[in-house]
Amino acid sequence: ELPPSEFMQVADSTWLVLSVVSNGREAPGCQATGVTKIARSVIAPLAEHHVSVLMLSTYQTDFILVRERDLPVVIHTLAGEFDIYKEEGGECVAVTSDDVSNGFLKPKPSASPMLHPVQSPQTRFCVLTVAPDTLPAIATMLIDVLFYAHSPPWDAATGSQDLDSITFFSFSLIEGYISIVMDAETQKRFPSDLLLTSSTGELWRMVRIGGQPLGFDECGIVAQIAEPLAAADISAYYISTFNFDHALVPEEGIAEVIQLLQQRQESG
Repeated sequence: ELPPSEFMQVADSTWLVLSVVSNGREAPGCQATGVTKIARSVIAPLAEHHVSVLMLSTYQTDFILVRERDLPVVIHTLAGEFDIYKEEGGECVAVTSDDVSNGFLKPKPSASPMLHPVQSPQTRFCVLTVAPDTLPAIATMLIDVLFYAHSPPWDAATGSQDLDSITFFSFSLIEGYISIVMDAETQKRFPSDLLLTSSTGELWRMVRIGGQPLGFDECGIVAQIAEPLAAADISAYYISTFNFDHALVPEEGIAEVIQLLQQRQESG
């Protein structure tokens, strides 16, 4: 419904949403959550079959967006590990590999995915949710943060942003469930009794992937982060955006995360 505009850039692909509500045959003792929980069963297999994904973690669950034209490859890749359903008229209908075998092409082997640089600003983040009926009470504040908050510092000498700190605010409304990511300083502007978080109230640090906009044709970007963190049983909250990918990890584990990713970069 949005009118065409020179100010709005739209990716040329149509994407479908995969909602992962099972962990396949993953060992029940695995404690990882977020993207690392599905790293071995979903993220890595799709990367191996050269499927580009957009990852969106929310307070409630995780979603993977895949291009519509890649759906046959996705189903063939995941059918051995998961029961797959499609939504038709509000009902879930089972899908089998036979349903999409027409036109399926086995992917050709290719070189290993590129390992992108990662950056870790010092900013501390909160992962929150809010009850939909209390949303009007913070609507004005949300608008102010979304559209009028200051941009991160700009270094005139290098022509780039100062990544010691980063301005990042994510708001998603999916089937009535609200999920918000904001930095700890911005959280202080909101009424504390309306924003809900985990009982521990943990803070998160960010790893941003990509020294330049990544595009949508490359695969293996999410796997670059998810696989080593899954091997170390470290939880992560992952958000793909139009230009970059962002992984949030518990603050106390950021040093180990950076070390793991640097080791992978060097070995790659």
